Amino acid sequence: MTVMNPYGHLEDLKSPNKIGTRDLSVYSLVQSSRLDHTPPLPKVFHGHFKLNHGPPSTSAGHPEEIKNLFPNLFGQPSVQLVPCDGPSYNEDRKLRVGVVLSGGQAPGGHNVIAGMFDYLQVHAPGSVLYGFKGGPAGIMRNKWVEITETLVYPFRNQGGFDIICSGRDKIETPEQFKQAEETVTALDLDGLVVIGGDDSNTNAALLAEYFRSRKLKTRVLGCPKTIDGDLKSKQVPISFGFDTACKLYSEMIGNIMVDARSTGKYYHFVRLMGRAASHITLECAFQTHPNVAIIGEEVHAQKLTLRQVTNSIADVVCKRAHLGKHFGVVLIPEGLIDFIPEIENLIAELNDLLATQGCDPQGHWKSKLKPACRALFNSLPHNIQEELLLERDPHGNVQVARIETEKMLISMVEAELFARQHEETFKGHFKGQAHFFGYEGRCGLPTNFDATYCYALGFAASALLHCGQTGLIASVSNLTAPASEWVVGGTALTELMDVERRRGKNKPVIKKAMVELDGAPFKKFASLRDAWAVEDSYISPGPIQFSGPTADDTCYTLKLEVGSL
Repeated sequence: MTVMNPYGHLEDLKSPNKIGTRDLSVYSLVQSSRLDHTPPLPKVFHGHFKLNHGPPSTSAGHPEEIKNLFPNLFGQPSVQLVPCDGPSYNEDRKLRVGVVLSGGQAPGGHNVIAGMFDYLQVHAPGSVLYGFKGGPAGIMRNKWVEITETLVYPFRNQGGFDIICSGRDKIETPEQFKQAEETVTALDLDGLVVIGGDDSNTNAALLAEYFRSRKLKTRVLGCPKTIDGDLKSKQVPISFGFDTACKLYSEMIGNIMVDARSTGKYYHFVRLMGRAASHITLECAFQTHPNVAIIGEEVHAQKLTLRQVTNSIADVVCKRAHLGKHFGVVLIPEGLIDFIPEIENLIAELNDLLATQGCDPQGHWKSKLKPACRALFNSLPHNIQEELLLERDPHGNVQVARIETEKMLISMVEAELFARQHEETFKGHFKGQAHFFGYEGRCGLPTNFDATYCYALGFAASALLHCGQTGLIASVSNLTAPASEWVVGGTALTELMDVERRRGKNKPVIKKAMVELDGAPFKKFASLRDAWAVEDSYISPGPIQFSGPTADDTCYTLKLEVGSL
């Protein structure tokens, strides 16, 4: 199959080196069986619908600053799609819509695009859907491919983002906004959908504001994607990919638990993705019942030091040794090091220092640190020091995925237990095994929940564009009910925003949703963890199921948050 790009060059989609290629001959039986699975839709899409507008919105924080930054979008209401007797929009209108995948992968992204495509085929026949290749850079460089049934079919209900691939570029500078304007104008786009996390959806809001200020016809919407689970609100109860990723990680944790109990001599320290929030660690704890699960938000709230975190793990090891158990499983959030207040202060100083002055090889820069931060930095293992000084990510943050916190904790627990042996408060042995589960969870075959949720989000995004909306993030709620009863709408992106310091400057960002210590999920966890610490309550959930009694189960966190568990 070939398509013509705007410059008249042929793009051969059959080439293995081109974006959007899948060889069905090498699909497993499970992959093949998922191709023709059609996810159920909310009943609002079974007939005509209209928009119900909510009250004027505000922001998650600093409303005056957000209003100044988004004068054309601030205050607009969120909307809900509701059934009606007749069409509330021009059903004969043909739309030209673009879609882009932004940021890291999350299971279900292909179904968002499939849902957008299918909506346009059914509700706006003759419409065209363009996929921008390689993330936001594809918008700036006007690189796209037309999404057709032939192209989208091999990706239905499949993992990954390779139908058009993703990227971490952001449209930030005046020149880049101008490039985006030129692209959407050249394609005569009615709408653009940005599928991404909090930063990508912040970028979507900035684009929507810019396009409106320029009086362009192109509307911009967002779609909530991140396995970390930190992009959510009352109206957006979960980001897609979280359900699948947690079940994939939990299967591996369950396997490790069986191994730990079988050998009886290892403590497995498992670091899990989630740089800014501990949602994955909390959910995996519910699914597997580890002996220790550290929740970063609790560490931060209690202002625990690294030594106190270490001692809490050592305490559990001692209790289990007293029972004759010299094995266990410890779950650690990827961003733990960011949650420890003393290290948080150190990182904040390092970020500002690196952004403004850099670090000279001779180490003279250390004198610029405050005495307490300098002492802490010098006390850390040399490899951790080096990892804290690594090049920052595009947002100016420490790349916590590259900091091997699990190995640091194993070393520190060893030292603490050695001291307790000399004090005769610990009689036993301790051997640590380190694991990091990261990329393994990002591109698996989406669960039934994520496949259905993403398909509905795709329908929602196209429907909102069909109704002329902009500056919203597609939202689907009532997710613990059958899919037919899900509630579909759009939430004002500015309603999710606050101001945050990035690279030494204040920037508008969608506020990350953290684990709430007074929320139902954490309270439930807190009521169970003491028993899990000493008992072998391990659960091995096994692989993801697509049929059977548990196939449509949603995650524990979501069910606890909405009160259905």
